[in-house]
Amino acid sequence: MRAVEAYPFKPVSSRRRFLATTAAFSLTSIGIRAQLSARGDAALTKEQRDRMTPTEILDELKKGNERFRAGKPTPHDYRDQKRSSAAGQFPAVAFLGCIDSRAPAEIIFDTGIGDGFNARVAGNVVNDDLTGSLEFACAVAGAKVIVLFGHTACGAIKGAIDDVEMGNLTGLLARVKPAISATTYTGTKSSKNGAYVDAVARTNVLVGLDNMRRRSPILADLEKKKALLLVGGMYDLTSGVVEFIS
Repeated sequence: MRAVEAYPFKPVSSRRRFLATTAAFSLTSIGIRAQLSARGDAALTKEQRDRMTPTEILDELKKGNERFRAGKPTPHDYRDQKRSSAAGQFPAVAFLGCIDSRAPAEIIFDTGIGDGFNARVAGNVVNDDLTGSLEFACAVAGAKVIVLFGHTACGAIKGAIDDVEMGNLTGLLARVKPAISATTYTGTKSSKNGAYVDAVARTNVLVGLDNMRRRSPILADLEKKKALLLVGGMYDLTSGVVEFIS
């Protein structure tokens, strides 16, 4: 698949955008090291995005979550980000999260317009349509990290545990059932037991990553070549912490 015009991030200090990075190369024993560079509030450029490794991008996501938890997010100039990304976008990350209103990826990772693709569906389940969207985001648009994340107290997980049946939701919750059977838990297995619900949600993330690799040889190949990092996460609604798992 041929890469086409892709997708815009922002540095981490005050009044700087999230993931802008410059590489400082040294031929001495110091080695090669990436550094963040200031560039105002404009969206991420292709050059800046391409300069970053998947690991560096993940590190910036972790820093963004730390800023969110500390109540010190980057001041985002959304109008400037809108203008600078209108002609082309170069996101570095693609998120797949739950539709839950309390888990907006752009906010909990402190990102801006053009920083990342964001797919949301109840229970953060993986299906063919979402997988195809992620193939576009990474193989075509150039994103280097996929974060598939669930969250605590997930209503979709509770519904799957309770065998809820309602219209099209029935089929969606069926995609969560494999995580229920794959979860090892010694306590009370009930939707009223928060610890059990969270344990299933965690397993559901890991099952989703496996499904993604199985459904998409394209993404699996990018991961094998280390051009793409697939990582799971669990977001705690109370603390605001994103725990990365794989």
